[in-house]
Amino acid sequence: MTTPGTDESETPSAAHMHDRPGASATEPSHDAGVVGASGFTNDAGQTTLMGAARAYVAKVRGGEPGALPAVFGLVVLLIVFSQLSKVFLTTGNLANLPGQAGPTILIGMGVVFVLLVGEIDLSAGTAGGVCAMLMALVATNGGNLNGAVKGGSYWAVVIVVIAGLAVAVWQRLWPATTIIALGLIVVLTHLGGHIWIAMFLAISAGTAIGCITGYLVARVGIPSFVVTLAFFLAWQGVIISFAGKGGAISMGQFYPVIALAHRNVNPTGGWVIFAIFVGGYGAYTLIRSIRRRAEGLAAEPLSLVLVRFGVLAAVGIFVVVFLNRNRQVNKAATPVIGMPWIVPLVLVLLVAMTLLLTKTAFGRYLYAVGGNAEAARRAGIDVRRMRIAAFAISSTLAAFGGLALASYNGGVALDIGGGNTLLYAVGAAVVGGTSLFGGRGRIRDALLGGIVISLIPNGLGLKVNINAAYLYIITGAFLLLAAAADAFGRRRQSV
Repeated sequence: MTTPGTDESETPSAAHMHDRPGASATEPSHDAGVVGASGFTNDAGQTTLMGAARAYVAKVRGGEPGALPAVFGLVVLLIVFSQLSKVFLTTGNLANLPGQAGPTILIGMGVVFVLLVGEIDLSAGTAGGVCAMLMALVATNGGNLNGAVKGGSYWAVVIVVIAGLAVAVWQRLWPATTIIALGLIVVLTHLGGHIWIAMFLAISAGTAIGCITGYLVARVGIPSFVVTLAFFLAWQGVIISFAGKGGAISMGQFYPVIALAHRNVNPTGGWVIFAIFVGGYGAYTLIRSIRRRAEGLAAEPLSLVLVRFGVLAAVGIFVVVFLNRNRQVNKAATPVIGMPWIVPLVLVLLVAMTLLLTKTAFGRYLYAVGGNAEAARRAGIDVRRMRIAAFAISSTLAAFGGLALASYNGGVALDIGGGNTLLYAVGAAVVGGTSLFGGRGRIRDALLGGIVISLIPNGLGLKVNINAAYLYIITGAFLLLAAAADAFGRRRQSV
């Protein structure tokens, strides 16, 4: 949500900090989470495909498995559930997975930012629920939030938004300032009657909530566990209070909301999306490798670039072909084909947040803060500002997750964002490879982990008369194994 005011050239050591306690700002880093995720993995460079493979094996053996556990878990679940039910691998079942996994992935993406700075956000699920509730209230009441929640509650919303705006301005988080300011205008007027503006209000409210949360953690000094646990409970109460006696609010009449999980991109659009994202990635990595070689810099082997692009293209083609198949059971009814709209939304945010972390000074500072906050501070990085920004991004993406939940459920219920929503989102980030200790992780971790976590209820739900206890046991086991792998990796690195 911000670009630090300090130019990245002013603090060259920020991207070279250890994540080990006591590391100084001048020490070279061997942490692939900080360096690799910042785009410098191959500066020591391998020139052959076999050399790159050996380097990867050495990294895994050194305690940096990355996304390997998530990929392994995904393969295991696919094999096990395909044996438990013949329906599991059908188009009709797996095509529902994006809608199921979307909220977990979106909220998990935000949680990654907070975990990177060594904090935790337990309120992300219910914060997204509050944002979705605000969207539903203004959309179903012609934009008149005051008329929807009455007196005191309305002014409480205004105060929260203004407080978030004040924090954003004070900390010079200019993108957040702009988003919250526009949201304040919507709150004070009746513009939210248009569904797209109502959805933007939800995103703006999420940003404001994140700024306030970050302020309490970074500036007031309250542990993030306590602050976010308190907000987890408080936002649940706010949702119930806003809903009043009306209970759940249906969003079926608002196409943009329902379309996220229940409407599909046409087959041609699916191939266009494939060409943009996969083709763009391939072109970028290839051109980058060629340019670095021309400039005499270390670069990834062209063979590795081509192999990676080939694997990604094969997976993308399979997904598009799979989702473009007709999954309508009733052959006489209108065909149901194409990828759900939530897929391109997740891809856009995945690319945007990845670029923010890997191609900006802000991203390098964020990894540095998580790796060693004291070293980052001595290098000239405003550590407290970075933490506030991380929470702002987390709650903003949680708002997207709240909209995805509203879409998948067909409306905004009193328990939206509660229950296991947050646990699954944190689990997605950790299972995907993000460290609970800070300084290591990527946005793609939430994508991979979200798919793994969502496959468990999807697969078990197809088994008739299976005990619901297995859902919690298996999910907990996956999370425990991921956390154990993270702790083991940290211990190997410290040796």
